[in-house]
Parts: sequence; structure tokens; C-alpha cells
Amino acid sequence: MRIDIISVVPELIESPLNYSIVKRARDKGLVDIHLINLRDYAANKYKQVDDYPFGGGAGMVIMIEPVARCIAELKSQRSYDEVIYMSPDGELLDQPMGNALSLKQHLIILCGHYKGIDERIREHLITREISIGNYVLSGGELAAAVVTDTIVRLIPGVLGDETSALSDSFQDGLVAPPVYTRPADFNGWKVPDILLSGHTANIDKWRHEQSVKRTAERRPGI
Repeated sequence: MRIDIISVVPELIESPLNYSIVKRARDKGLVDIHLINLRDYAANKYKQVDDYPFGGGAGMVIMIEPVARCIAELKSQRSYDEVIYMSPDGELLDQPMGNALSLKQHLIILCGHYKGIDERIREHLITREISIGNYVLSGGELAAAVVTDTIVRLIPGVLGDETSALSDSFQDGLVAPPVYTRPADFNGWKVPDILLSGHTANIDKWRHEQSVKRTAERRPGI
């Protein structure tokens, strides 16, 4: 898989992509992630990529020209399954979406900044808009890192245990059950006896019941 991330300040996303699971995937050659500085596609020597909004108002808006130039160059090199824009009012990211995106081969992720992007970019160049929640960030870089991590960890071979991702919260429409490790008794706080029983069928049944209960309590709407 290849993911091209377009940003005005790509430095904001470098750290999350160079550690832990995503770094492991990159080192294994399972995902190829490129950070692209939108200013490299600016039309003037000042590397300007934003301007005042027509009609007035606060804030600056990312111009269509550098974005169109950047996406056109990328598309001249390969075909992309999706051109994603990270937007507060986009489709809310969830596990099924992550599963579907992990099956793609080539993705572009455009990070918004300032007051937003020229609406014509959304109308003519973007194929999908994604949000990670009903709130506003200073830019789309952190949101793009979240989406990238969600996708990459699902690629076969990335996780040490191939079944690990399948037991994540939301994979079956339920949140994950509680988990415990040693010691079995800490300050009188004990691990449930069922988990120490060695009876796999009973343990699986208990875990499912706990997932159902926890989902009803914490995510009743899913």
C-alpha cells in the first residue's frame, strides 16, 4: 500500500508515523508513506498556498491551484483508489471504514489548514471526506495520522499476531471486553476466576458477555 499525505506543515505528522506499529510496517515494506509539502507546488517564489476568502471574513483559505497541481502530478504517476480530505464535517471514521481502506492500494490524504480549503477542491478533486470527531483541530495532520494508523495496523503482516486486529473493539460491532495480566492479586484486587480456569469455551463466553454489557453501557448507539 502507498499513502501520500499532502500538508502545509508535514513536520506535524512525521513523529506519529516514525514509531511503533506504523514504523514497523514501513520498515517491513508493507506500506509506503510519503509526506508532501504543498508549498512545493505554490505558484510564486513566496511559496504562498493560501489567500483571503472571497466575500470577506476571518481566516485564510488554501487555494485550489497548488492542490490541483500536486494531485495532478501524483495521478500522473499512478492511479489512486481514493483522494481523501480530512474535514470536521466529513464522514465519521469507524472500524468498518478502516477495514475497507486497508484493502486499497493507493491513497491520497489532503490535510486542511487555516480556515479550510477552496470549495472547488472538495467538489472536483476529492473523492471522500473523513472526520475523526465533531470538533476542530488546528489542521488535518493529526487527523491524518489517526486515519493512517487505523489503516496500517490492519494490513496483513503488520501486527505480530495476525488475529490481534480481529479482536479489536468495534470489529464485531462491540467494544472489547476487559483484559488482565499478572499478578492475579494486587492489593486485594483480583482477576476474575473465570480467566484463571483454563476453560476456553467458558472464557470466550464470558468475554462475549462482557463485550455486550460494556457496549450497552458505553456505546449504546452503535
